[in-house]
Amino acid sequence: MDTQEPEIHPEQPVAENQPAPLPEPVVRSVSGWKLWMRDLIFSAAASVLIITFLYQPVRVEGTSMLPRLVDQDRLFINKFVYHFEAIEPGDVVVFHYPRDPQKSYIKRIIATPGDRLRIDQGRVYVNGQLLSEPYIPEEYRDTRSLEAMVIPSDEYFVMGDHRSISSDSREFGPVKRDLIYGKAAFVYWPSQDVGVVR
Repeated sequence: MDTQEPEIHPEQPVAENQPAPLPEPVVRSVSGWKLWMRDLIFSAAASVLIITFLYQPVRVEGTSMLPRLVDQDRLFINKFVYHFEAIEPGDVVVFHYPRDPQKSYIKRIIATPGDRLRIDQGRVYVNGQLLSEPYIPEEYRDTRSLEAMVIPSDEYFVMGDHRSISSDSREFGPVKRDLIYGKAAFVYWPSQDVGVVR
């Protein structure tokens, strides 16, 4: 009786410690309106923070800053700029009225601490030089005079652009630095007045 050797089949090699296959990543798409809403909320929050901490909307009452600023104009003032920059001649600033800090005035800086100022028949001289004031139309000038003075330390001489009707440092004196709280930046309403304040 013939005997047959059993057939030997090589076994498949078994890899030891082989990691299990990773599952395919699942990509979930975020719908367009959710992204739009997220961006809108973020933009609104950023705008509120900027307006709250950097800019403040104010309304002009009166005509002493004609022709650039008209009664009832709405504008933004920058409340933060003077923490980093010096107050300069020509800046249009908002400050607490020295005689009643509950009120706010808006005027232009004419002279800074240490400047020597005099006004002769409406012509303003700072440190002996006639001040060029192209922002004042001829019909808004006046002929008032003021004796020479040196602006005290930490105070600023301010005037309105409509010189013939403005109540300013010619009446109430220079304004202390700590009363100045913003720089006029941009008129946003009404549309015909929109623009940067210079």
